[in-house]
Amino acid sequence: MAREGKANAVLGSSTLAFTVCFTIWMMFGVIGIPIKASLNLNETEFGLLTAMPVLTGSLIRVPLGIWTDRFGGRIVFFLLMLFTVIPIYLISYATAYWHFLVLGLFVGLAGGSFSVGTPYVARWFKKDRQGLAMGIFGAGNSGAAVNKFIAPALIAAAGWTLVPKVYAVMMAAAALIFWVFSATDPAHNVKSNVSFMTQLSMLKDPKVWRYCQYYSVVFGGYVGLSLWMTKYYVTEYGFGMKEAALLAACFSLPGGVLRAFGGWLSDKYGAYKVTWWVMWVCWVAFFLLSYPQTDFTIQTVRGPQSFHISLTPLLFTILLFVVGIAMAVGKASVFKFISDDYSSNIGAVSGIVGLAGGLGGFVLPILFGAIVDITGVRSSCFMLLYGTVCVSLVWMHFQFRREGMMAAQAALPA
Repeated sequence: MAREGKANAVLGSSTLAFTVCFTIWMMFGVIGIPIKASLNLNETEFGLLTAMPVLTGSLIRVPLGIWTDRFGGRIVFFLLMLFTVIPIYLISYATAYWHFLVLGLFVGLAGGSFSVGTPYVARWFKKDRQGLAMGIFGAGNSGAAVNKFIAPALIAAAGWTLVPKVYAVMMAAAALIFWVFSATDPAHNVKSNVSFMTQLSMLKDPKVWRYCQYYSVVFGGYVGLSLWMTKYYVTEYGFGMKEAALLAACFSLPGGVLRAFGGWLSDKYGAYKVTWWVMWVCWVAFFLLSYPQTDFTIQTVRGPQSFHISLTPLLFTILLFVVGIAMAVGKASVFKFISDDYSSNIGAVSGIVGLAGGLGGFVLPILFGAIVDITGVRSSCFMLLYGTVCVSLVWMHFQFRREGMMAAQAALPA
């Protein structure tokens, strides 16, 4: 097979495998709702339940990225998928809260597949096409929406315990398909004389920490909202689970599929411009989504006048859809930064940045639940995200302004 054909086969099989991994990684966002009811969990406990898979899927990203650099993406991806099959299946037999938490840690390893597939796919393409290739692979994030289509149907048919059984079969089948259609190129591996600590030395670079902050917003926020929105529609607007999952998919689906579009935009206009506008779109949308349902009365010349302010389900969904598009583009643009700046060490850096984004996705559902338990305001989740976007915008403005001034100064004649 010609190299271009191999590259396309690698991209296609990796994207399919990652989509399945992400579908299963987001599983508790739907099956957690009946589990919450049966175990009488509060909002914080529900947030922890949905977040447990995200924790291990985040922590494993750095070593997985490094192992991908050293041993190749094909074998690491395949073994990772096989390792999760049994824990996924065992969830259907869990009965206590701690059972779900422990099994969730093992199932969460599937989320680390992103740090395997990103460098694996990128190295099969030339630099001017890496943004698009990584964007197409990253469209596997749409697995968050796939979960919202599949899981409610399975729950309606035979209860939530059917979901882990079906997902275990899906994971095993996807692993075999990936192995058959993927390929290996030893030239893509980092030379054996590059040590583990040398690869981790990227943590000393302040730019890596900056990209971690951006990714914790666009990816961490995406994961947190994907896990939280089905229940939000149920509790805030009174929808049934099927309808709530479908509406929540209006955020998850564009947030995954359009990542390829974000990769193309980043290749064409540059990572900085794209990321800057992504943050501004999220800033405006989160400001509007943050406003809770409000009733207030003012005194007028004709007496008291009462008002009610709230987002209708339609307007709320439209705003979420816009946020999903922005986050999809932003996830791709952040990794364009990485491919531009660290082409020889993509695995290690993508693992570090992916870890930061994943930890954001772990912490956010817990914070969402805790803030609701404390304040009773459901829209407080968007208030929190609004604050994180403000931090990113301020950081981007001052850091890139400083770098631009330094570059201009360096270009002046001595």
